[in-house]
Amino acid sequence: MFQNRNLLIGIAAAVLVVVVGAIVVFSTVLRPPEAPSEPIAAATLAVASPTTAPTAEPTATSAPTATAEPPAETAEADAPEPTAEPTATPEPTATPEPTATLAPQPVLFEIVPAESQVRFTLGELLAGAPNTVVGVTDQVAGQIAVALGDAASAQMGEIRINARTLATDNQFRNRAIANQILDSNTYEFITFVPQAISGLPASVAVGEEVTFEILGDLTIREMTNPVTFVVTATAVSETRLEGTASATVTRAAFDLTIPQVEGVANVDEEVLLEIDFVA
Repeated sequence: MFQNRNLLIGIAAAVLVVVVGAIVVFSTVLRPPEAPSEPIAAATLAVASPTTAPTAEPTATSAPTATAEPPAETAEADAPEPTAEPTATPEPTATPEPTATLAPQPVLFEIVPAESQVRFTLGELLAGAPNTVVGVTDQVAGQIAVALGDAASAQMGEIRINARTLATDNQFRNRAIANQILDSNTYEFITFVPQAISGLPASVAVGEEVTFEILGDLTIREMTNPVTFVVTATAVSETRLEGTASATVTRAAFDLTIPQVEGVANVDEEVLLEIDFVA
């Protein structure tokens, strides 16, 4: 009798643990994530004024030298044949005043979310088989200021991504990403603040593809680390830019922990980040 009673107590305790665990998992990991609080919008980029390049000072024009007067007339008998009249020396022309050369005015481009996409990619074992996880969103915003004739002076503002909108092909994974891994209910936006741009040529022609690097600060869940994006971009026209930026980061650098989920194992430590942008 006591054995049956202990058995029933043990079963009841096990059921209680399972129920409590299920409640905890649902309330913390699998609950529906919060919707975006606002439409994505770019932070305003304060565009620096183009520099003025003065031209060189003109050199002084030397004054003309005087032409010697012919000698006085001597006695008629001794007078030689008359010499030719001296030619007039032209007056010096005025050199125009130097003018300032203004660098090309930059054009402000803004990322178009409807034509752009942010992706993260990493590998895992799902039910014992290799699987590639890809999360995407079009909720990305940012501004770029560049003059094609002075490309090396290009400027880029803060890039913002709404983490609540990142989605994979699995709703349960999406909820785990939003509620626990990224905690986007608390930290809605992922940001990248550029600090330096290197590798740009002095000028770029329409239709020319260029590759360069952007070093900046990437912030996820209020953890910030320096990250370098490799960018390949093309000025499709004087008013349209298209390109792709990519960088590899580690989960550990941003303290991104994968929850224990049955059937999921060996999640990659490295994560590929990509931005396909149109501006």
